[in-house]
Amino acid sequence: MNQDIAEGKWEQLKGSIKEKWGDLTDDDITQINGNAQKMCGVLQEKYGKNREEAEREVNDFWARQNQL
Repeated sequence: MNQDIAEGKWEQLKGSIKEKWGDLTDDDITQINGNAQKMCGVLQEKYGKNREEAEREVNDFWARQNQL
C-alpha cells in the first residue's frame, strides 16, 4: 500500500475519516497527515485491529473516496 493523499484532498477527507472512525482525535488525524501507513498504525492502536484488517479498511476507504 503506497497511498499518500495530496494535501488539498486530505483537508477534504478529514471529516469523512472522523465520521467513519469516530474514536480518532484531531491529534490522530494530524499525526496521519494523509499517510496510509500511519493511518493503518493508528487504526491498529485505537481499535485493536491486526495489520491486515487495518490495511483492508484503509484501502476500502481510499477506493470509495476516489470514486466520489
